[in-house]
Parts: sequence; C-alpha cells; structure tokens
Amino acid sequence: MFVSFYGHVRQYRNIQAEIDANIRQVLESGEYVMGPMLRRFEGELAAYFGMKHAVGVNSGTDAIWLALMALGIGPGDECITTVNTFFATAEAIWIAGATAVFVDTDPRTNCIDPEKIEPAVTERTRAIVPVHLYGQCADMKAIRKIADRYNLLIVEDNAQAIGAHGDGFRIGELSDAVATSFIIQKNLGTFGDGGAVITNRDDVNRAVRRLRNHGSEKRSYHSFGFNSRLDDIHAGVLSAKLKYIDAWNDLRRKWAARYSAGLAQARHITLPYEKPGYRHVYHLYVIETRRPEQRDRLLKHLNDNGVDAKCHYPIAIHQQEGYPWGKPARIVGSLANSERNAACCISLPMYPELTEEEVDYVIEKVLEWDRAQG
Repeated sequence: MFVSFYGHVRQYRNIQAEIDANIRQVLESGEYVMGPMLRRFEGELAAYFGMKHAVGVNSGTDAIWLALMALGIGPGDECITTVNTFFATAEAIWIAGATAVFVDTDPRTNCIDPEKIEPAVTERTRAIVPVHLYGQCADMKAIRKIADRYNLLIVEDNAQAIGAHGDGFRIGELSDAVATSFIIQKNLGTFGDGGAVITNRDDVNRAVRRLRNHGSEKRSYHSFGFNSRLDDIHAGVLSAKLKYIDAWNDLRRKWAARYSAGLAQARHITLPYEKPGYRHVYHLYVIETRRPEQRDRLLKHLNDNGVDAKCHYPIAIHQQEGYPWGKPARIVGSLANSERNAACCISLPMYPELTEEEVDYVIEKVLEWDRAQG
C-alpha cells in the first residue's frame, strides 16, 4: 500500500463540478483580477470568520507582512514570535523591516508560550505574531492580556488553523488582524498560492486593499504599494471549497482520533496534545520521537514501507544556515522546546479524504517500528 501525504486531487474529484463551474464563471466573465468572484469570496470568508473584512492577497506570507505594514510596523520595531514554524512567519517580519524576536514554545502544544513573551518585551516591541501551529490555536486570552498590558498589536499567523477555535474565543476576535494561507495543502487550499487578511479594523482593511494593489484605491491613482492580489480563479476555487471546511475539519479530527487511539500504546513516540476546550483542526498530525536520533530512522521506515510521511519543520528558523542573513533578530531565553520539536517531529498523512484502511496501515507501520526499539 502507498499512503500519499497529500489528498488534494481526491478532494478536487469529489467536488469537481462545483469548482469547474466557478472557474468557468470567472473565465466567461472576462474579469480575472479584482473581479466579482474575488469580492464574493472575500464576503464569504469574512462571514465565516464572523468579522467585518477579508482581503484576498497572493500568499500567506504577503498576508502577514501586509498586515504588519498596515498597522504601521517597520524599521526599528520588534515583533515577538517563534522559531518552530514555516520560515515565512519570520520572513514577513523582516520584509516589513522590523526585528524578529524569538521566544520558546509550550512543550505540549508547540505554540508560543505566553510566559516567555513578557520577558522579551522592550520599549521597541510593537507586536506579537502568534502561530496557530499544526491546526491548534495559541493561547490568545493570555496573549491578549500581555498585549493590553504593554499596548502591543497582535497579528495571528493562521496559515494552518482555519476553522479552529480556543476555549471561549474565536480566531480573530482578540487580535488586530489574522493572516491566512490558501496554498494547496492547507485545510482550505487553492490550486497554487493564495492568502488573505481578515480584520475588524476599518483602517487595516483599507490599508491592505491599497497595499496589495500598487497603492491604488482608484484606477490610475497610486501612492505606494505592491502587486499582491488574489486572482479571481483562485477565489472561485476557494468559494467552492469554503462551504465544506467544517465538515472536512471534522474528518481530520476523526482521523486524528483514530491515529491517537491506535498509537496510544507506542513507547517511543509522543502524540499530539489538544488543549481542553480547544478545537484542533489538524492541518498536520505531528508525532515526536523520544530522541532526535530516532526521527530519521522512523521516517525512513515509513517511507520505505509506502507511508509518505514528512517533517514540519525539521530545522528551526534560528538553526537555518546563514541565520540571521543580515536581518535584525534576537533570541530571548532558551529555545529548548522549539529545538526539540524540530529535531523529533514527523508528520503523518492527514487529509479528509483518507480511508480507514490507509490510517490503519500507517498506524501498523509506526507500531512496527516502535516494537523494534525494544
């Protein structure tokens, strides 16, 4: 058996008629950029989040840095975030011209540890950029209290957690802006790159709309901006998919529960932790080996046996070659939890279109390796 890591082709086939109809509608409209399909999807996405505005941009990376720029963050400012995330989180801070300040994560959730944030605050700190890693929300209530105490902004990196929520809070309601990604492997993905900024702030909405379109709010009139627009064809794909996102996330949770039950007796791995009261949507189902030297052996065993497992993210940002690449950055305290996560993590196949047979086969192969460890 071969169990692919990605299921987006299966997903397309399941709702092909709806996706194709939206694409055809865009093609026949003749409006492919900043057209009616984009406006429709932005309205649907804002409604899904329960927020006032959604602005489509061309990637999740752009969503973060355009949100930061819209909030006035730039050179001389500091943004606190983590290192066990996709590189784009820190990259976006640097593109905005700010300093990335790295703190450690909660050892159970691998999201930013609120207790590590406050010691990193200086007079130059302007924002916190929490990452909802793997599909689970960071502790936004605690982060909001810190932000209020020091008058800080919050931009949520929600590239991996659309449809998740915390204990008594929704994504976006405790921050100034949310940045999300629509690259194909995400819970809500298009056929290529895409992203959005979601916000309740009218000023952020207007600024991001201007920045994504060469600084223009009216044809032929420009200030300063970029070319970062979500094309209407991508918006059509996302509009077709958005209505299924909660059902698809329920399936991800079903497969996660099956993985966790089947692997509960494994002695040499740690399973994902879901905080009580939180809805984890399992963009990734990430296990960790007990020791770093075991990770590559388990990954090889799975790959050799037809399980297309991968690692997210095997090299923490501050451990990447050439760090900090001449960019302003500083580390506050130990990053031991983040470093452990990077050294020990393995992502098992996770998507709604998995079958019971595939999930059980993955479990079998993990347990096979686990028993061989003694």
